[in-house]
Amino acid sequence: MTTRILPAVGDPDAARAIATLLSQLPAAEPAAPVPDSTSLLDTLARMATESIDELPEVVLVHERIGPAPALELIREVALRFPAVGVVLVSSDAGPGLFSAAMDSGARGLIGLPLSYEELAARVQAAAQWSVGVRRHLGRSPETLTGPGGRVVTVTGAKGGVGATFTAVQFALAAAASGRRTALVDLDLQAGDVGSYLDVQFRRSIADLAGIQDISPRVLQDAVYDDRTGLALLLAPADGERGEEVDDRAARHVIAALRGRYELVVIDCGTQMTGANAAAVEMADIAVLVTTPDVVAVRAAKRMVRMWERLQVRKAEDTAMVVNRWSKHTEIQPALIEKITKTRATRTPVPAAFKELQAVVDAGRVQDLDNRSTVKQALWTLAGELGLLTTPDDPAQPPGGTLAVRAAGPVARLRRGREG
Repeated sequence: MTTRILPAVGDPDAARAIATLLSQLPAAEPAAPVPDSTSLLDTLARMATESIDELPEVVLVHERIGPAPALELIREVALRFPAVGVVLVSSDAGPGLFSAAMDSGARGLIGLPLSYEELAARVQAAAQWSVGVRRHLGRSPETLTGPGGRVVTVTGAKGGVGATFTAVQFALAAAASGRRTALVDLDLQAGDVGSYLDVQFRRSIADLAGIQDISPRVLQDAVYDDRTGLALLLAPADGERGEEVDDRAARHVIAALRGRYELVVIDCGTQMTGANAAAVEMADIAVLVTTPDVVAVRAAKRMVRMWERLQVRKAEDTAMVVNRWSKHTEIQPALIEKITKTRATRTPVPAAFKELQAVVDAGRVQDLDNRSTVKQALWTLAGELGLLTTPDDPAQPPGGTLAVRAAGPVARLRRGREG
């Protein structure tokens, strides 16, 4: 049997050394090393989409891979591609790291400097485990491409462009279509999802921040089951508690929600933090909302550029929603798409605030009249993005795959960079 091996090594010298040793292994088919965590997850997702048979049996993760830490990357690969055997390569081969690697989902640990015997033994063991798991699972595509439902994030280019309203309507549309949907308020200091739906609840996402393994029971205690059919995970009432939700906590919470709900809609607000950067990076679909004016479009371009610098999201993998549009607007969606290099959705949202004012002021946007042109546009957008159907549903419209991207690990927000 041929063992396919995909190394993830950021350091060029280490990559050459690993590639040389891998080429000497019997019945091994090593691929060219990928340089960072985002590339690794994108490559695995592309392989799984094209054919499950294309997935490698073994992935080697070097300790200095970036931008995500190695253990976080291993955890992500193990969650999304559970039949791929992951092996950590590290200069620290002590029992502490070994235990941490196993807890993250690794199938082995290889010490540096590399030795042929140890590399061969660990790769063979991981490959045998991978083959056994695939045989047991029947090589089901649903099993190998990642657990649970899809995640969509909605981010505002700047304050006041309508991101929260958009996120709420997306979630309501999905719930109305019969999908089990969670709506998460990750605008940690100024979240308004509860106000829009007239909900007050003592629990929030901050109550899950310090919990490493979020069980279904713990998650249920923090989630509010609304009469609209949505499961709501709200932002903390005290804004300062938002600091408790860092990128690691966001990852754990989103992973727990993803395993329980068909669709997770996340309102990320307009300010970049470690938590909402993690959400955007993990998302299957990342939506950026702007209005057709110079200031908002500049803000959208600034946000997209920051996502790219931090390796959170590529511009072409971002869906741009244009809110408060009219045919008389000088800045049209095609121009915004060209300026930001994103992919503008086919359906712009019309400028008709008078339709919304009564329900927004009453805090009951779920009661918005079905004849509202804004509601019709947003629910059409939900269908265009594939939020009302499963990814393999033949009834899904052609736009359902717009801006879909393999979820990636957290790109840490670095001090001193734009926030």
